[in-house]
Amino acid sequence: MKLPFTGTADYISTPELNQAVSCALALGRPLLVKGEPGTGKTVLAQAIAKALGRPLHKWHIKSTSQAQDGLYTYDVVARLNDSRFGGGDVHNIRHYIRTGPLGTALSRDEESVVLVDEIDKADPEFPNDLLRELDEMAFTIAELDEIVTAKKRPLVIITSNAEKELPDAFLRRCVFHFLEFPNADRMQEIVRVHHPQLDEGLVDAAMKRFFELRHRRGLRKRPSTSELVDWLTVLAHHGASPDLVAAGLPYAGSLLKDESDLSSFVN
Repeated sequence: MKLPFTGTADYISTPELNQAVSCALALGRPLLVKGEPGTGKTVLAQAIAKALGRPLHKWHIKSTSQAQDGLYTYDVVARLNDSRFGGGDVHNIRHYIRTGPLGTALSRDEESVVLVDEIDKADPEFPNDLLRELDEMAFTIAELDEIVTAKKRPLVIITSNAEKELPDAFLRRCVFHFLEFPNADRMQEIVRVHHPQLDEGLVDAAMKRFFELRHRRGLRKRPSTSELVDWLTVLAHHGASPDLVAAGLPYAGSLLKDESDLSSFVN
């Protein structure tokens, strides 16, 4: 059976992830992807959009984000200024409606991909405030007394670092996938995508040190995939040898991001 997504030249996927994407497309439900930071959750949406040939709408969640932000905003200030100083049709409220990433995707006639990135950063009630919109793929613009319903359901990719529990009602509306940290073989593939010309000996030495750190007890923040890729970039830039990497941890600040981790390694 041919799946709609099997990774791209820039994104090394897994059979389980490919099946999860296929399920989300078949059901028309959001795909919730959990995993530790640096495992490729955010770039997954970019890879899926590229593979499917769809535009990507990004919604990066902050601690202050509200569900309404992703749907639309009503620019009252702009309308007030226009009413005072001219320059706009203040009687046309539609002129002051600005759709957010999810609202834009639901409003258009084309198939698209929406990234809702790091949903667990938001207030605990944030996921509940999107239940109807994600379930029905529709939202109401109160100022226009108008319901916008997607003609073609977008594929919504929701990422979470598993820092907070998500509500059961929200989870029921999603297809779920946990993105496991890559094993050595898959990590080798990922590294080769980013550094195809890098010396094999240097890659092997760096990966050995990397996984030693990953398994070292007491680290407050274990290095991630993206940090390994960055470290290799720095090593290559400075002409580091495999022996130098095997003997120590040069340019450790690109790999370890906690002062206690750095000090414990040096000591």
